[in-house]
Amino acid sequence: MTTGPRVLLYSDDATVRDQVRLAVGPRLHAGAADIAWTEVATAQRLVPTAEGRRFDLIVLDGEADKAGGMGLCRQLKNEVYDCPPVVVLTGRPQDAWLASWSLADSVVPRPLDAFVVQRVVAETLSQAA
Repeated sequence: MTTGPRVLLYSDDATVRDQVRLAVGPRLHAGAADIAWTEVATAQRLVPTAEGRRFDLIVLDGEADKAGGMGLCRQLKNEVYDCPPVVVLTGRPQDAWLASWSLADSVVPRPLDAFVVQRVVAETLSQAA
């Protein structure tokens, strides 16, 4: 039995986490193994989870309250050994420059378009493989 990609998803908003999972779908394409989602809602859970387990991709909400995904992305890229690729969800398309500062591998602006989210996640995973 093959295992699908392991994706760590961070947002303090359960609605955003649901939108991302629904946009990407249960698998990347027909015949592929199911994606193994791990969801966290706080930075206090994100960092140890990212350090303690192996993921193929991390998706961070750049608009999360208290600890935004862009600052957390930069922290993960600098502190987690062999950090997987990171997709950051930005508040608007103009925030792409800030996401590049965060060392994000890919960016998805709001409002979240399901086709864009799915494409970016699939492309980022395939580039890392």
